[in-house]
Amino acid sequence: MTTRAAPARRVGRRTLRVLVLNPGSSTLKASAIDAPGRDALAATTVDWGADATRSPDRTLALTDVLRTIEAAGVAPASVRAVGYRVVHGGARFAGPTLIDDATVGAIEAVAELAPLHNAVASETIRAGRRVLPGIPHVAAFDTAFHASLPPAGYRYPVPESWFREWGVRRFGFHGLSVAWSVLRAAELLARPASALQLLVAHLGSGCSVIAVDAGRAVDTSMGMTPLEGLMMGTRAGSIDPGILLALLRHGRLSEADIEEILDHGAGLLGVSGRSADVRELLVAEATGDEAAALALELFVRRAAAGIAAAATCLPVLDALIFTGGIGENSGRIRSRIARRLVTLGVPAIPETDVVADAVLTSPVARPAILRIEAREDVVIADAVRSLLGAAKG
Repeated sequence: MTTRAAPARRVGRRTLRVLVLNPGSSTLKASAIDAPGRDALAATTVDWGADATRSPDRTLALTDVLRTIEAAGVAPASVRAVGYRVVHGGARFAGPTLIDDATVGAIEAVAELAPLHNAVASETIRAGRRVLPGIPHVAAFDTAFHASLPPAGYRYPVPESWFREWGVRRFGFHGLSVAWSVLRAAELLARPASALQLLVAHLGSGCSVIAVDAGRAVDTSMGMTPLEGLMMGTRAGSIDPGILLALLRHGRLSEADIEEILDHGAGLLGVSGRSADVRELLVAEATGDEAAALALELFVRRAAAGIAAAATCLPVLDALIFTGGIGENSGRIRSRIARRLVTLGVPAIPETDVVADAVLTSPVARPAILRIEAREDVVIADAVRSLLGAAKG
């Protein structure tokens, strides 16, 4: 468990102290925020291990979280609400929702569409309601940001009956991260979000590109599930579906085998044969590891292709934003992706690593390239405060 903390403040009359829980595919991130503030009074990360779905008791993990934030000066009794990041809300949830038993059931009902995330989220929610009873618990959904997608953005080129009868459509993910990126881009560029056309490349263990026109999603690379789109840490992203049909037809792999590989054994890990961590692969590449070099080249190539495709959905491009663990922290990967986009007018940027939100290009460059830290916790805390404030009337 890693921890960072700031001195605790007294909760003001107009603020709401929210414990934000972000259960991901490999970690549980927790932070205490006095919404609408942005500073985390205390923050900690619990490592689920390689596979969150096989991790130990969530209740024990949350007890450790509360103990850690209390040591940082945030008394659990001062928490007035809990907010959760939930990756998949299906077609039901288009905004933050007060959690009850029916909400948990609905989250679990779409778990097969996000098996690395929703099951872990529902378990974390159940544990949170046990550990912190008597206060509101709110779910904020990554899919909700994409409710603005036009039909051409969410429909697949399959029979209409698939959509009508089975709900086959694109949902999109990383919405909470994108919402923060849009807000920060407006601040960094000193322009209203309603006047900006943006591409947000969220590159982390999961990766996607989202086209945002005047604050609204108009295209996204992830689909009905978080498996579609860019190459990722352990996920393949988009591949020819005929490959999977052939493997099943010839009995070379079972359905369960394919699901396991596409979720846990593909992407950077599968191609390199050694790691899903870009930092490790860059070191290996420098020592002459050809598999690591190929994995990185594929990753960069597919990220650039996804960015280029998303750009076709915007009338102009004001800025390209890199966020997520890789997007924020790897100057070399950002630079390599930008170089592949030079023919489309994207400026080259240095390989320098930066540790704060920044515009990486000159003031006159268009599009601008930005590095923005993902702060889903702030977006969730604000959503909780807004929802509960509205509920009070």
